[in-house]
Amino acid sequence: MQIICFEDRHVDRLAPITHARPAYAITCASHRLIDWLKRLVDEGHAQSVQAMVRDYLLTLQQLDHQIEAPSQVGQGGQSVLLVNARLAPTVAALGALRTLAKQPSDGVIVDDRDQAVLAAVIGPKELQAIEKRAPTTPLVDALLQTAGDLPAITDKKLTDAIAAFYWPHDVIETHMAEMPSAMQFRIDTGDYEQRQDGVFVRPGVKIGDYESIHVNDGPIVLEEGVQIGPFCFLEGPVYVGANTRMLEHSAIKDGVSLGHTVKIGGEVEASIIEPYTNKQHHGFLGHSYLGSWINLGAGTCNSDLKNTYGKINIEYGDTKVATGMQFLGCVMGDYSKTAINTGIFTGKVIGVCSMMYGFITANVPSYVNYARLFGQTSLLPADVMISTQQRMFARRKVQQRDCDKQLIIDMYERTENERESEQIGF
Repeated sequence: MQIICFEDRHVDRLAPITHARPAYAITCASHRLIDWLKRLVDEGHAQSVQAMVRDYLLTLQQLDHQIEAPSQVGQGGQSVLLVNARLAPTVAALGALRTLAKQPSDGVIVDDRDQAVLAAVIGPKELQAIEKRAPTTPLVDALLQTAGDLPAITDKKLTDAIAAFYWPHDVIETHMAEMPSAMQFRIDTGDYEQRQDGVFVRPGVKIGDYESIHVNDGPIVLEEGVQIGPFCFLEGPVYVGANTRMLEHSAIKDGVSLGHTVKIGGEVEASIIEPYTNKQHHGFLGHSYLGSWINLGAGTCNSDLKNTYGKINIEYGDTKVATGMQFLGCVMGDYSKTAINTGIFTGKVIGVCSMMYGFITANVPSYVNYARLFGQTSLLPADVMISTQQRMFARRKVQQRDCDKQLIIDMYERTENERESEQIGF
């Protein structure tokens, strides 16, 4: 079995989360889809994983994920497991992918909402037919065309387990529901020491004095080198990635997933924070998603509940979406920053590489200095963000590569329409 993961035409709907990463690298409840696909190889269910992503991410895919773009299929009579990169990385999805990898017959699972192919098994016979039928068609396009004509997989256990992120807030909603299962999976399959009831750690974890730890609603999982300061409150389920530092008097609760090398402080609830992001000062963050290399200034808070206690609507560009969620904070793209005492209103979407001051009462485009409270909103050039990136990387002893600098340029060009709609820089 050969796994081919692909980004489809709907991937941009997940912006700003997907501006700086392939969709398969979105963290949800501490797991990523790419983790599941590599696990299938490690378990012997597949021979290899390849992925087709947007062109500007191909170099980062190769260097950061050790994944190549697909070039040939069906070698040695292998079948192909085609997997949409927007799949939610739930424990149930891993089980379904294991089953699909062993399925002898061809079949496809299609999203009822937009008819997108979510997963498909394509056998050697169909793969040979593709080469004859469409020799000049790009490989993934040819596979998707073939998948669309395959018989539908009707096993309800499989179809219920395979679901895709449709909008960015789906990541937060899925995260909240999945955290208990995800933490139990880590405990069952990982080599953790149970330091105390419900607290599972790897080597090098330090927990400060006078902590208050509650695990009635789920466990707490701490990876290598995590440092917990004194007087911290932790209420599971909580996952803390390797080498993350939790400052004194932090309150982390109700389903939080922190990536590796994060600095965290204040109050955080039901949120996802990707690696290398700092929220180390006082202030509330709830029901939110933060990308990587973000810094929240002291006193930054977001609202995750309307004054009316009603369901929250959210805007993505010109599209207004009823989320059906009562609690929803913000979605913030990579490299964005807030000044001290910034207040982010309920359900706001913040692009990549922006800097914010004051109250954030509307969505913020990428690459802007946003201080609308003070009557100032201006363009933030890519070269400024490249210099900022270099200084941030140096503080974490991360080498800035040419591809990292190029990512800043590529994202700037790809987000031009966000600023044009606000007449920023035009």
